[in-house]
Amino acid sequence: MTRLRRTLTIQFLVLLVTIFPLSNFSFAQSNGEASAPQPPMTEKKTKTTTIHGDTLTDDYFWLREKTSPTVIAHLEAENAYAAEMMKSTTALQEKLYNEMVGHIKETDDTVPYRQGDYFYYSHTEKGKQYSINYRKKGTLTAKEELVFDQNELAKGLKFFSVGAFVPSDDGNLLAHTTDTTGYRQYKLQIKDLRTGQLLPESFERVGNVAWSTDNKTIFFTTEDAVTKRSDKFFRHVLGSGKTDLIFEEKDELFDIGAGRTRDKAIIFVGSESKTSTEYRYLPANAPEAELKIVTPREADHEYDIDHRGNLFYIRTNKGAKNFRVVTAPDSNPGQQNWKEFIAHRPAVKIEGVDPFADHLVLSEWESGLQRLEVLDFKTNQTHRIGFPEPVYAASLAQNREFNTDVVRYNYQSLVTPTSVFDYDMNTRKASLLKETEVPGGFNKQNYQSERLFATASDGTRIPLSMVYRKGTKLDGSAPLLLYGYGSYGISIAPTFSSNRLSLLDRGVIYVIAHIRGGGELGEEWRDAGRMMKKMNTFTDFIAAGDYLVKNKYTSSDRLVIQGGSAGGLLVGAVTNMRPDLFKAVVAQVPFVDVLNTMLDATLPLTTSEYIEWGNPNEKASFDYMKQYSPYDNVGAKAYPAMLVKVSLNDSQVPYWEGAKLVAKIRALRINNNPLLLKANMGAGHGGSSGRYDYLREIAFDYSFMLWQMGLAN
Repeated sequence: MTRLRRTLTIQFLVLLVTIFPLSNFSFAQSNGEASAPQPPMTEKKTKTTTIHGDTLTDDYFWLREKTSPTVIAHLEAENAYAAEMMKSTTALQEKLYNEMVGHIKETDDTVPYRQGDYFYYSHTEKGKQYSINYRKKGTLTAKEELVFDQNELAKGLKFFSVGAFVPSDDGNLLAHTTDTTGYRQYKLQIKDLRTGQLLPESFERVGNVAWSTDNKTIFFTTEDAVTKRSDKFFRHVLGSGKTDLIFEEKDELFDIGAGRTRDKAIIFVGSESKTSTEYRYLPANAPEAELKIVTPREADHEYDIDHRGNLFYIRTNKGAKNFRVVTAPDSNPGQQNWKEFIAHRPAVKIEGVDPFADHLVLSEWESGLQRLEVLDFKTNQTHRIGFPEPVYAASLAQNREFNTDVVRYNYQSLVTPTSVFDYDMNTRKASLLKETEVPGGFNKQNYQSERLFATASDGTRIPLSMVYRKGTKLDGSAPLLLYGYGSYGISIAPTFSSNRLSLLDRGVIYVIAHIRGGGELGEEWRDAGRMMKKMNTFTDFIAAGDYLVKNKYTSSDRLVIQGGSAGGLLVGAVTNMRPDLFKAVVAQVPFVDVLNTMLDATLPLTTSEYIEWGNPNEKASFDYMKQYSPYDNVGAKAYPAMLVKVSLNDSQVPYWEGAKLVAKIRALRINNNPLLLKANMGAGHGGSSGRYDYLREIAFDYSFMLWQMGLAN
């Protein structure tokens, strides 16, 4: 998608003022000439909500009116103001963009992976925004076959993204889904890879897709058009003109997902809330069979399934906070038939279970680091794959084949580029297939990675992952970017970024705070930062910032924080709590209007989120959420510089949350630090889809950070 990047002239501002009726623009003038640009004035239209005897006043509720020309004009005015305020960094943005492009191999191939009779891979070409997908039959020396060129599919579109990519067992057909708006509503189509033609079938708002063994029956999930809750599971026989609804999830706290086990024997549909799951299944070779249930849902019971032979391998937290593994016969998998396979280890969280013909691989988290553990079914012995660095990220890659002794994994660290390994589970030998090339003079020996620990107010040790260029002074003078997330039990691994080199090479220290609410230290870590303990997430992050300043890694006037989505909630909350601690804030698609959003069940995702944040229709939850909701805690205080980024077609966090936050801070703050709202008018939650457009976005963000760090020259 082409990013809207404007260098605003005074004449263009005057033109916009003429066109749009509201007084959205103003300028400070002296001696008849324009001087410093002034931010758009956001009209107040007060809306009140009374609940639990409390009245919420929202002056900017009207910004929700996405189809209103006035709202669009306001967002464009904000973009114009942001462009004008960032005008002095135009050359820096271009320099950063060129550096980042210079650190990627623009024409490149991914490592091919095998699925059935074919090897699949993607290719990028210099100057093209999107990947081109290919395959080869039988061997890597076979003739290359074009699957599809995403650049061709994206022509004329502002946004393009591929979701599902599922070949049939015989390799003749490809089920794939695409999103052309950024709203994460995907359309399912079937391509005949023998002819290159699309079949007449197409289905809207599709999530997951699975084929049966007959190569003509397809299963898929769909989401509700308004709430975006995935709630229906369909079966369709190609060419039949008939689509059967075979399961509907009616509990608004649950979403559904579907798939097929690696051994291709089972098609499953799982219902999942934030704290409970339930699975149903049918044989892949009997697509007309009735769905059977594994075990009915229970409060706080989470489980998932995979299959091997005639057994289900079930990862369950039943009696095991950080999960254990049991087996059950696929003919009768109820809990009465569960047999302990891998016992619970309180210090180790089992994140995933991947059975192969002769081995099983466990993906785990221990002491805040990822582990891969291999079990040999023949010997019943286990061992862990070894990794060379103290701080790293390691996870399974594409492993589509069941009958194999080789497992593929990705490895990287804050200083080591993404690397793909094939690991022989019998000989225990890892073979490097590819380390991502980083052009432009990169040498990992120039960088230092460390693991630190901050101490929270209750004595809890908070892990911090740090990277910097060797030679950076650790005397409090270095600028530092502190990143955090801390929600949904999601673990933030210390991964490599070639884009980040543009910061590190300018002397910026980069730190990830692994705060409570995430999953890095297991389920207890997650639970200690959610619902009525959510404040721990914010106070942990503040403790991390205080630690970094106290120990002279940086100073408050050079400390910038960044977070997106629920991480945007994080940085919004801590900015209200400790505005003095941070020089600047970058909040990307931030979830900051917590109470108003969670009180509106018509918005996408709201009801299923009750188990993460609480239901504000209940007074105790309302009172607790009101303590930290960023929008509701804006006050008359001196705020750090802020860049708030939103996307017009965001289905996860509506654009108006960040827009309202900016308007309210402008109205109430007692200082005049830069406060910018940048709206992407043609993308969704993840920003621009084209790889070059995305780098333009990062260059803008980095320029803002460096400007505030005093490194904009």
